Amino acid sequence: MTSKSLPKNKRSKEEVLAELRTLRAEDARWKEGRTFSLVYHVDDEHSALLKEAYGEFISENGLSPLAFPSLRRMESDVISMAAELFHGNEDVAGTMTTGGTESIMMAVKAARQWAREEKGIGRPEMIVPLSVHPAFEKAAHYFDVDIQHAALGADFRVDVREVERLITPRTALIVGSAPPYPQGVLDPISELAALAQARGLLCHVDACLGGFFLPFARKLGRDIPPFDFEVPGVTSLSADLHKYGYAAKGASVVLYRNRALRRHQFFTYGGWPGGLYASPSMTGTRPGGAIAAAWAVMQALGEEGYLENARRVLSATDTLVAGINAIPGLRVLGAPQVGVFAFSSDSLNVYELGDAMEARGWKMDRQQNPPALHCMITPSHERIVEPLLADLRDCASKLAAGEPAPEGSAAMYGMVGAIPDSKQVDGFLLEFLDGVFDRT
Repeated sequence: MTSKSLPKNKRSKEEVLAELRTLRAEDARWKEGRTFSLVYHVDDEHSALLKEAYGEFISENGLSPLAFPSLRRMESDVISMAAELFHGNEDVAGTMTTGGTESIMMAVKAARQWAREEKGIGRPEMIVPLSVHPAFEKAAHYFDVDIQHAALGADFRVDVREVERLITPRTALIVGSAPPYPQGVLDPISELAALAQARGLLCHVDACLGGFFLPFARKLGRDIPPFDFEVPGVTSLSADLHKYGYAAKGASVVLYRNRALRRHQFFTYGGWPGGLYASPSMTGTRPGGAIAAAWAVMQALGEEGYLENARRVLSATDTLVAGINAIPGLRVLGAPQVGVFAFSSDSLNVYELGDAMEARGWKMDRQQNPPALHCMITPSHERIVEPLLADLRDCASKLAAGEPAPEGSAAMYGMVGAIPDSKQVDGFLLEFLDGVFDRT
């Protein structure tokens, strides 16, 4: 990356947009269905709706519901539709946020305040599965909450007995995922919530990934266990609209069993010379476009559209899981219940397999503990199922025959896996991040 100064003169719209489009030449090819994370694409018609709805409110700011009652109405509608989808009664309350990380952080902040104000615990603890999203680590770091990690069972679901063992007098919050990102399996939410309820604790369900998918998969006949507010003891839930809700980036919801819990999320300050300040979530400015696009997509798709998209995702996922399990040396981990899964190997270096696939244009995330490649399936992936399986078979066969993989990230993951101290790995990642955002 080269250092760049502000242009001295104006540039035409055409020139600027042309350069902007040139800049994406090296980006992941998500429109071709060759990327398996970060983008939840349906089709171009759907994307056009998001762009138009977002553009209608690109300047509006959701920080002030008094200035923009339209945004307040749309956010209220989104929360109401989400609450009903997640079996919430009229007492369930929440807000929109900019994404899963903010939703999770707000749930942890609310739990911290609840513990301080209701339990007198100055520095509370939360218990999370080892597979939980790193946003909980970030929340613990930002909000001075101690975090305990519960081990997983052989099925990659959190061990409830281990969670119970970790409870202390400072425990305020128990967390389960529906599902965790790595393997796409659901934690035993009913058992976790029952444990929390029996001990007088809060229970958060991280449904950021599966929230807007699981209810429709269940309607399609899939065996999806209860995971939301129909489970007694669940006190809060996060779900991302910009994942399987198919909204524009910057849209998630965090919901609470009642308004009393939601109040612990809010921040207010009455001593500012600039006026009275009240903020519902982490950010100050709240992009109106993201709220409008989320409302628009929920209205446009409706239950019918979400069911159709879930059907397409499940069909593609079923074919891919069966196809991968049929490739010698490869196996899907656990029993994934959504369009998210990981696969590993006992005979091949999966990181080398990932490099071989990337050389053919496929972008799969790498995972660790155990080493695996990760796939997140959207409706746009249904057309690439057979080409993907064909390339996987070919690459796996060549690696098994001793053909070297192209140079890629395998060496880095191998090195990281050999470092016993996670703090050293963190240091390596800090150096990497510093380099990525270097100006030169």
